[in-house]
Amino acid sequence: MQKYRYGFVKAMKRFLNNFLRMGLTGWCLEILFTSINSIRQRDYRLMGTTSLWMFPIYGSAAFLCPLFRLLKNLPLVIRGLCYMGCIFSAEYISGRLLMRYKLCPWDYKGCRFQIDRVIRLDYAPNWFLTGLLFERLLTGGEKHGPQ
Repeated sequence: MQKYRYGFVKAMKRFLNNFLRMGLTGWCLEILFTSINSIRQRDYRLMGTTSLWMFPIYGSAAFLCPLFRLLKNLPLVIRGLCYMGCIFSAEYISGRLLMRYKLCPWDYKGCRFQIDRVIRLDYAPNWFLTGLLFERLLTGGEKHGPQ
């Protein structure tokens, strides 16, 4: 019994560590992206922004660890597309939930390829690459399938 408890505690610590790492990674990526995006508005201060709500949203990428292991032998493109779909789904669900309570830190209302104001299809390449980055960070760079 003690052996199983130790395994559970170890798994929970690993999950919490991954949750924190992904939350911080997501925050940093968002700050970089929004600061670079400010160039389009000719704001050369390059001020990046994020929200505290984004930390648990990005941190939830830790739940993808089993998916990373399941897909590890598939080609990079297939893995990236799967991760992109998961990220879009998480963004949609969290965005709709936050909008219900008027807490959503993003609103894509005026954007051309938006869906319900909470996801933008033109961000697909960003989420494709982010998914692969999260895979790399969470699997420790284990050898994956055909590139």
